[in-house]
Amino acid sequence: MESISPAELARRLLDDCLAGREPDPACVSQLAELALDPDEAVALIASRTLFGTLVEGLADRFEPALCDAYARLFAPVIARAMPELNSAALTTRYDCVRRVRGPQFEPAEVFVLSRVTLGADIAVTSILLDGARQRFPRARLWFAGPRRAWELFEGAGARWSFLEVSYGRTGLLRDRLAAFDTLRDALGRPGVLVLDPDSRLTQLGLLPVCSVAAHHLFESRGYGGASAATLPQLARGWVRETLGVERAEPWFHPKYDHALPGRPVASVSFGIGANPGKRVSDPFEEEILRYLVESGWQVLVDTGAPGSEEERRVRAEVARLGPAGAGIALHEGSFASFAAFIASSQLYVGYDSAGQHAAAAVDVPLVSVFGGFSCQRMLERWSPDGPGPKRVIAVREQSVEELLRLTRDGIAEVTRRAS
Repeated sequence: MESISPAELARRLLDDCLAGREPDPACVSQLAELALDPDEAVALIASRTLFGTLVEGLADRFEPALCDAYARLFAPVIARAMPELNSAALTTRYDCVRRVRGPQFEPAEVFVLSRVTLGADIAVTSILLDGARQRFPRARLWFAGPRRAWELFEGAGARWSFLEVSYGRTGLLRDRLAAFDTLRDALGRPGVLVLDPDSRLTQLGLLPVCSVAAHHLFESRGYGGASAATLPQLARGWVRETLGVERAEPWFHPKYDHALPGRPVASVSFGIGANPGKRVSDPFEEEILRYLVESGWQVLVDTGAPGSEEERRVRAEVARLGPAGAGIALHEGSFASFAAFIASSQLYVGYDSAGQHAAAAVDVPLVSVFGGFSCQRMLERWSPDGPGPKRVIAVREQSVEELLRLTRDGIAEVTRRAS
């Protein structure tokens, strides 16, 4: 086969899947080979393309048929990286664990897996955690995932235990699969039940981390079909069908407890999660901050990770506001800490990010400026869901001026409804 770039291979495979064609096995094999190349630079480019273009391209459309396509495509990739696993056996097992059914035994331990991304762990994983808490009052309950995700729940009390499982810090395919051994050792024991919210740790349910009978996969990419339901609504439905728990809710409980006295506080996040499509062009962010200050809000802005593009951008915007920016507080720290501030705020404003799901979970009025979605169903699935006042502004082809107007109107609307 001729030499083809990882980007072109991924694009061909994605196009085949979207068109309902069987992906070319030679393209799958070549992309997997590049992602496992001994040259780390080559492997990193191919790995990021494999996940960023192909896996996310299939998952973000929330089409049930694409779940089948993903399994048929990615099982051979896993088998190429881990020769002890068989591709056909992985897809057969996947068909079993994604079937919605009740537990076949009363577990001594229940492991709920992290989805790795913080917003998803609030919007989806926390609902499975709540379902496990209600359904299994005598079992030992575990949260398995990265430490920064556990920080969202570590204040919840002694009943919850934590299994630290890192995920692909370098982005290489082999590192993203490295969680397998840790999970198999912990989850493969007798008496363990696994609730998997479409976790990256199991590569969306494909990795055989435990017995089929113990593994319950919430296939969030397909569950709900063509409905316009949000992911929290779907997760509640899955918990109801699987565990018989009528009302499981999103939640978080970090160890922090931030009291915010004085004027009403608006928490703001302009984080974009490495997706430039989520960001509105300048001077949108600066003008929203100016509007909040001039409207009498005490503003708290998250700076994101130290040294990040987000931190540089936020600090520059606050500096350009001059005297108007002098009263803006900057949050430096973990997302769990910022989430605790959100819970004590009277308003949240931000892009599609973890912050909107934190605000929705605790009924804080929110305005979400939602861009970078690949299709309407992705917008519907990831929209924040909670009983509090909210306004989701879908970024399509509006001008910056129009988006500023819509956001200001949204802020006025949700604060009026909350009063």
